Amino acid sequence: MELKEESEELNEMKKESEELSEVEEKHYVRPGEKPLSRSKTKITFLKKRRAKKSTTCTQCGKSFTQKINLTVHMRIHTGEKPYACDQCEKRFVNSSNLKSHMMIHTREKPFTCDQCSKTFRRASELKTHERIHTGEKPYKCSHCDKRFSLSSSLKTHERIHTGEKPYTCDQCGKSFSNKSQLKRHMKIHTVEKPLRCDQCEKRFTDKKSLKIHMRVHTGEKPFTCNQCGKSFRQLAPLNVHMMIHTGEKPFTCDQCGKTFLWASTLKKHLPVHMKKKRHSCSVCGKSFSLLTYLLAHQKTHTGVREYMCFECEKTFITAEHLKLHQRIHTGEKPYKCSHCDKRFSLSSSLKSHERIHTGEKPYKCSHCDKRFSQSASLKPHERIHTGEKPYKCSHCDKRFSQSQHLKTHERIHTGEKPHTCDQCGKSFTFKSQLKRHMKIHAVEKPLYFCNESYDL
Repeated sequence: MELKEESEELNEMKKESEELSEVEEKHYVRPGEKPLSRSKTKITFLKKRRAKKSTTCTQCGKSFTQKINLTVHMRIHTGEKPYACDQCEKRFVNSSNLKSHMMIHTREKPFTCDQCSKTFRRASELKTHERIHTGEKPYKCSHCDKRFSLSSSLKTHERIHTGEKPYTCDQCGKSFSNKSQLKRHMKIHTVEKPLRCDQCEKRFTDKKSLKIHMRVHTGEKPFTCNQCGKSFRQLAPLNVHMMIHTGEKPFTCDQCGKTFLWASTLKKHLPVHMKKKRHSCSVCGKSFSLLTYLLAHQKTHTGVREYMCFECEKTFITAEHLKLHQRIHTGEKPYKCSHCDKRFSLSSSLKSHERIHTGEKPYKCSHCDKRFSQSASLKPHERIHTGEKPYKCSHCDKRFSQSQHLKTHERIHTGEKPHTCDQCGKSFTFKSQLKRHMKIHAVEKPLYFCNESYDL
């Protein structure tokens, strides 16, 4: 097959050469005439001939100037691979690919890096490797400012923004953004798990998975955040965590512009924009776009608080609320203000704080021109106009416009006195009462006798 194609190519070149000679005879220069250079004659002839002989693929419409190129191209569609390796029987579309492959067996690596002396089989591999030394990253993400040294790395990265997952498992239908993830996932469906953890008997398909798992037992967390010192067992969670500090949220809702750290969070958010909210609470009638939101809401009626803080025994409805609460005990404040050195445990707190610096007040009262930096401040304010008092005392008929006012009022009935003096141990219902009391313990106490005063 190879000899036949080479023979066809030689015949094509021979025919081309003969036709070129005929053209040159026609352009024979007579005495006194301006000569036309041979190279110019050849170029003009080849352009005309190849344009005339242009061949197009009937499958995809791609055009070629030579028939041999079309023949090789057609193998992509037919799946034909006529060139076989005599060492491993692997087959190839063209002879150049076979030649490159043969270097695996011969161990020939003719291309050497002049920086570190590493050798490569292909010139393209050397060129890519040299970017490690030069730091060149010619491929820029069209969604963010991140750059890459390989086009394949850029392509894989951009799937974070687009959410594209082209690699699908033919066993369970789960999709992945890159081939390596699918390959790793496929091992779940295979019975064989040759590697066993000597601590808990859990089995794994590869050494890498076992190594990562072993960190559960050893407590090793080799990946540390250089901003807050938090450590992780794997690199991927660290990379996601770093976005907390950078503020990067690569997933944007095309309906409202809200940004998210995870594609899964964006997916959960999208139903918010649906006009119909299919999930309704049977107790109060409130509707939700997602079943998970309804289930979380229903716990407010049942009073179920299954997540408890082991530090202070405070209970929470969701695991997320517990996680945020625990930062009070750990002192973790991962969110830093870009205008000052103040840090916060919640991203929402940082966002509200930064408005002090920017002066932004995005929340406007619909009844007057007053504006607020937080939505939480706008809502109670609007109740001044509407007269709404949604919070009713469970002990008497008194109502309040703010939940905090109700909470404070109910202490009159319960006798609760949460504010305690650290000097004498006396307790008070209100913070203002404690503040007034603290003046008794002040160092300077002027004494008043009649109309005169004497300092101690």
